[in-house]
Amino acid sequence: MGKDKSFLKFGNQTVIEHICDLMKSIFQNVIIITNEPEKYQSLGLKCYEDIIKGIGPLGGIHSGLIHSQSELNFIISCDIPFITKDVIDFIISQKEDKEVVVTRADGYIQQLCGIYRKKLLPQIEKLIESSSEEETRNNEQKKRKCRVLSLIESIDAKIIDIEKEYTDYKPGTFYNMNNPEDYENALRMLNT
Repeated sequence: MGKDKSFLKFGNQTVIEHICDLMKSIFQNVIIITNEPEKYQSLGLKCYEDIIKGIGPLGGIHSGLIHSQSELNFIISCDIPFITKDVIDFIISQKEDKEVVVTRADGYIQQLCGIYRKKLLPQIEKLIESSSEEETRNNEQKKRKCRVLSLIESIDAKIIDIEKEYTDYKPGTFYNMNNPEDYENALRMLNT
């Protein structure tokens, strides 16, 4: 993106303000995981850094679960501005007794919008450790990345085909912004 996408304007708010307000309207305890907590102080929420840095979104999930006081946790990234309370409520209603509940939508498993149980921490730490060991064996100098999808594929996860199972699903609900073109497109979608 070239800049912090969480502070991009989206309507009358920044993207992070929009997501935080949505989360606060649904959940009692909301925290932010960021490696720059000072930037988010104005939101009035507890902010925590990744405990293990340099491993991508799985590091954020790991830190969120460590700092959470709840067994069930709704994890969401800040770059899906079209997500709605109704969609989140639907995901929550599908929780059953699975370790992870996420959706498949728009051709992808939506890994960063769903329920993650705190009891996953040992499996996440094992995945992080094995990723680190593999990197050492391969003698690579790259930052290690632990894929959230690797975790989902290795556990008892529920993947909801939300386009078929949720009758009010609207295409683009999980649209995410990774570059300036995505952001411009999201603004056009917002204004139509």
